Amino acid sequence: MKMTRVKVIPEHESLTVEFKSDLKKLADSEIVDTVVALSNTDGGSLFLGIEDDGTVTGVHERHSDSTQLAAFLANNTVPPVSARVASLTLDANGTSSDAGMSVIEVEVPRSTAIVSSASGKIMRRRLKADGSPESVALYPYEIITRLSTIGQLDYSSFPVPDSTINDFDPVEIQRLRNILMRNKGADQSLLELSDEELFSALRMTTSVNGAPTPTVTGILLAGKPDIIHRAAPTHEATFQVLAGTEVRLNQDFDQPLLYTIEKMGDMFEAWNPEREFEDGLFRTPAPEFDRRALREALVNAFGHRDYSAMGRVRVLIDDEGLTISNPGGFVEGINIRNLLTAEPRGRNECLMGALKRVGLAERTGRGIDRIYEGSLAFGRPLPDYSGSTSTTVQVFISRTAPDPLFMKMISEEAARTGSPLSLLSLLVLNALKSQRRLSAQELIAQLPFSEAKARSAIGNLIEAGLIEAWGQGNSRAYALSKSVYARKGKEIEYSRQADIDKLRHEELILQLAKQHGGSITTRDVEQLLRMKHKQAYRKIAKLVKEGKLVLVGSGRAASYRLP
Repeated sequence: MKMTRVKVIPEHESLTVEFKSDLKKLADSEIVDTVVALSNTDGGSLFLGIEDDGTVTGVHERHSDSTQLAAFLANNTVPPVSARVASLTLDANGTSSDAGMSVIEVEVPRSTAIVSSASGKIMRRRLKADGSPESVALYPYEIITRLSTIGQLDYSSFPVPDSTINDFDPVEIQRLRNILMRNKGADQSLLELSDEELFSALRMTTSVNGAPTPTVTGILLAGKPDIIHRAAPTHEATFQVLAGTEVRLNQDFDQPLLYTIEKMGDMFEAWNPEREFEDGLFRTPAPEFDRRALREALVNAFGHRDYSAMGRVRVLIDDEGLTISNPGGFVEGINIRNLLTAEPRGRNECLMGALKRVGLAERTGRGIDRIYEGSLAFGRPLPDYSGSTSTTVQVFISRTAPDPLFMKMISEEAARTGSPLSLLSLLVLNALKSQRRLSAQELIAQLPFSEAKARSAIGNLIEAGLIEAWGQGNSRAYALSKSVYARKGKEIEYSRQADIDKLRHEELILQLAKQHGGSITTRDVEQLLRMKHKQAYRKIAKLVKEGKLVLVGSGRAASYRLP
């Protein structure tokens, strides 16, 4: 039998993969610079002895000792990079071969600090216009971005040089107090403070040489225009509305954040039409986009953006839906897969702390939950963060008609229990609503929570009568309950889901007979389907009646074989 040879190196270079030719003995400094660049970006692998096109040409004997190279890299990086160095033997195409050439792979971890070479060079990785990677210098202004991304620095807490509390706009200070009075979730004790005490409590000022000095947070929230442009020139935002290719609205904002967030919220209302659905004697409003989710997404964009990088917060409403994007990728440890489960972390803790206390942001730090609930509560598709990159966070909320029957199910369950359904429960119901029927493994795999939490939520929904389970063990599957389908007027779909088990059980029994040499017993079926003796016997008897199995013997010695 011919064995398939597998290529053990990547097909091409990328942000996390670098090939280096070593035919003429690559300079040690270039190896160090590449390791530094990888460590300061996303980590990755450096392959010595491979050309840029992926052709294996072999490593120079000077770099062939993996232990010596690992020690060299640790001694020539600050702080030391603990790279894992391994020796590979590959043919020219990159597949493993005992008769091939020697190649060195250097696995570089992503650093939790700024790494430099021993000579002081600080490098990073980036993609060129053609998509190929390169290692370039990390400039001083980019260091702030890197440190804030890995949680080592909070730019929003910096004091603004040559500024005083007179640089706060009195109109914006009054706006701040009005917001505190309006928002039920705000820290009402702040209203009792004097202006200077309020600034200190919200960390809008910090003490410098004994004098209260505005921080970047303070200037962003309530600074006068000239000081904002000097201290935070990257604070700008844009609100756009498109109908097809026609621009219906395109407004730029360069005012303080409190003003911008308030005005954008008002503008949303004009482009967020509302429908009403009958719910018994009542009419339930359903806006195009959930208002609470919109506010959280907007505040997150301003609160978590990278103010040390050029760019602006962009809000776009078009035919497909709503898109909100901001400069600055996810902070270290946060990604699309763990958004709902990772511990709340921010790039600008000082700024987000102020926005939480004034009631504009979720006090628990779980604003992302509100964004998801805003879609799930109306039976709409989940928010989409797939457009995010290493330098931008982008959320897309689809413009989709709500599902009134799904809404009614959720509201009735909340009324019955006296509390709203949890986010995890909503995710379970949404998965079964969109995919009809899922095995236990399939359902749990789609939920961004631990298996224990997922099974607990599934159990609670079964007890509540919202979902049903069929089968046992590995064959167990879930779907929305009969009462849910009846409420939606789709009893036929429910019957179709229930009948799937009957057909699948027959297939499993016949398949087991084939695996057992063409013959099985009732006991075999009991163990296979984890059911009682009488249930197993009835299923076998049905197959015998249909001529799919033949009875052999009687009593305890009875068995059933394939015809």
